[in-house]
Amino acid sequence: MDFEKLYEVYYMQVYSFVMTLAKNQSIAEEVTQNAFVRAVSKEKSFRNGSNELTWLCAIAKNLYIDELRKQKKVVPLEQTDEPYNEDNIEINFENSDSAYRIHCVLHSLEEPYKEVFHLRVFGELPFKTIGQIFGKTENWARVTYHRARLKIQERIDDE
Repeated sequence: MDFEKLYEVYYMQVYSFVMTLAKNQSIAEEVTQNAFVRAVSKEKSFRNGSNELTWLCAIAKNLYIDELRKQKKVVPLEQTDEPYNEDNIEINFENSDSAYRIHCVLHSLEEPYKEVFHLRVFGELPFKTIGQIFGKTENWARVTYHRARLKIQERIDDE
C-alpha cells in the first residue's frame, strides 16, 4: 500500500469528516494526522474488501473518541464567523435563534440520524461517502438524511 498516495488522495476527505465531529480546526488536523500514522502502523488490519476511505474514517473516528475521553469534555460548538451587522439586528437575532434551536434539536437527535445529518450538512460529504463510512449503501444514507431532516423539522414545529 502506497501511503504517500493514500495521504494525498484522502487527506481532505478524512479531515472534513473529523471537522464535522470536532468542530475545531486544530483538533481535526491532529486527529487526521494521527489517523494516517495509525493507518501506516496498522496496515495489516486493512481488509482489501473494504474501502480505504471508510477504513481511514473509522480510524479517525476512534481517535477522536479517544481524544474526547482524554479531555473528558465535549467540544462546544464554535461561534459563527459572520460579522455583526447593526442594521439587521432583527435578522441577526432570528438567524442566531434559529441556528441555536436547530443545534439543540440536532444535539438531542438519536444516532445514526445525528451523525448522517452532520456529515451531509457540515461536512458536505456526498451520500455515497456517508454510506461507505457506515458500511451501508448510498440509498441508505439518503433515506437516513431525509428522515433526520423530518425529525428536526417536527421537533422544531412542536416547540
